[in-house]
Amino acid sequence: MLGEYPIKGRRAADISASVERAVGAGELEPGRLLPPMRELAERLGVNPNTVAAAYRTLRERGVIETDGRRGSRVRSKPATTGREFIRVDVPEGVRDASEGNPDPGLLPPLGPAFAWAADRGDREPVLYGDEPVEPELARLARAELDADGVPAGPVAVTSGSLDAIERVLAAHIRPGDTVAVEDPGWGSLLDLVPALGLRTVPVGVDDDGPLPEDVDRALEAGARALIVTDRAQNPTGATLGAVRARTLRAVLRRHPGTLLIEDDHGHRIVDLPLHPLAGVTRHWALVRSVAKAYGPDLRLAVLTGDEVTLDRVRGRQRLGPGWVSRITQRAVVRLWTDGAVDTAAVAGAYGRRRDALIGALAERGVAARGRSGMNVWIPVPDETGAVARLLHAGWAVAPGARFRLAAPPGIRITVSTLEEGEVEALADAVASAVRVGSGRGVV
Repeated sequence: MLGEYPIKGRRAADISASVERAVGAGELEPGRLLPPMRELAERLGVNPNTVAAAYRTLRERGVIETDGRRGSRVRSKPATTGREFIRVDVPEGVRDASEGNPDPGLLPPLGPAFAWAADRGDREPVLYGDEPVEPELARLARAELDADGVPAGPVAVTSGSLDAIERVLAAHIRPGDTVAVEDPGWGSLLDLVPALGLRTVPVGVDDDGPLPEDVDRALEAGARALIVTDRAQNPTGATLGAVRARTLRAVLRRHPGTLLIEDDHGHRIVDLPLHPLAGVTRHWALVRSVAKAYGPDLRLAVLTGDEVTLDRVRGRQRLGPGWVSRITQRAVVRLWTDGAVDTAAVAGAYGRRRDALIGALAERGVAARGRSGMNVWIPVPDETGAVARLLHAGWAVAPGARFRLAAPPGIRITVSTLEEGEVEALADAVASAVRVGSGRGVV
């Protein structure tokens, strides 16, 4: 018996499933210590090796973690409690600035491109055994990568950035390994890493990207992979600058065995230059999604990297989905060649909205961050209270808990659809929420 919850089962699979069900139901809360393996084996009447196998499965699934003689305990952020559930239910009449979506008014129409791609598909159908990557898409993507200084490498196509990152991690990293991630960082990624049975170590971020001293510390401590957002980092808007990139490359040269994964989150919505880190380590990958510029439902990202990594990714992909629809790939080619997105215009629109909000907040004594992209990050003393007070004031924002490991509290505001006439009212509401939370106002 563990508390009021009995761990059941005679087989390793049954024991691990019993624990995972309890974690998912909240009956085993984060941080709860599990019985020693021999003790649980005696209670269940099974061989200790059976319990050891169950615990190993739970570790690989990111449900528990083991700390030597201190035993095994439920992870503080188990994979079964995804950050996507840390969100605000937006009542009718409340302005939603929480979701991180692009402005639909800045997305191009997809109908003509898909009509063209479908017509070509009728004339030149893609069949089993055909190339998984549209040749023209690979050519255009590689030319753009070359222009941005990304080292030479093959091109693959995945179902979005997260799919690419998962496949690259699986190509090199094994359950129990440690991955260095940005903190605050992309919530879905912070869920994915433990779900793969990997440990996360946080790396601080400022406006120029990951802090070199944090990266060096994480790699010295044994982290086997580093995931970096090059531009429009979610949630802070950080963009890797030239000086920071040089410093990080120097750090990575001291750790050539690190798997480096770069997510160019701001591709085609940011007009700041790319400063890639790729090529310093033996194994690396850089991914670019079309979601923010062309539409989230396209589910397509372009991936490049070293030969070994891309060969493993493509080989495993062949054994799963096989390929990303060539009709979708051809539609993206048409969107690219037609110049359907004006990057400067999109970047300018998001930039004006970010700058307006950050400036209005500064006038009210509230510090905020947002160098690029469509989000503004605001440190707050009382995250839960700030979110609740803003909701009461008619604004839904994203709780910082969705994006944090060890970083201080904050809130994320998506400015993609923020109108000029809304800026002052939103800034007033944020300033009021922050002042109350810091004790400088009246509740």
